[in-house]
Amino acid sequence: MLWALLSLFVIVISFFLVRSVFSKAPTNLGVNNGQLAACPASPNCVNTQTDSSDTEHSIEPITFEGDPEVAWTTLQEVLKSEPRTQIKTVNDQYFYVTFTSLIFRFVDDVEFYLEPEEKSIQFRSASREGYSDLGVNRKRMESIRQKFQAAMNKE
Repeated sequence: MLWALLSLFVIVISFFLVRSVFSKAPTNLGVNNGQLAACPASPNCVNTQTDSSDTEHSIEPITFEGDPEVAWTTLQEVLKSEPRTQIKTVNDQYFYVTFTSLIFRFVDDVEFYLEPEEKSIQFRSASREGYSDLGVNRKRMESIRQKFQAAMNKE
């Protein structure tokens, strides 16, 4: 009985690992006319540019005071300190990273868009696989916001 359970566990883990290795980045990444892509209907995505009436997907942007370049650099430093993070694209107004979960190796695609005049950073965080993420994207983004604010207050 124990061997059967262990075998089943190994098969399930192997399935998720193989799936994550072959998952591809979405084709709708980037900023188009000042907008990040909308979230899909599934609850595994948050987006600051979603209408606030969509409480499942809507989340507040990161705001800051002072120099936008300092804020942008601070955000990059916060993200570099996050575990299992890969920086994919960085330019002066757009930042794209992936986060990979520890055990099942699920990948989340996260984009940031700096709006210097508004002193805000818009973002979208979405899981590549599955339907529900049990709130992981929202929790991660709220944590990043808190770390960013703490780092900016040290400046």
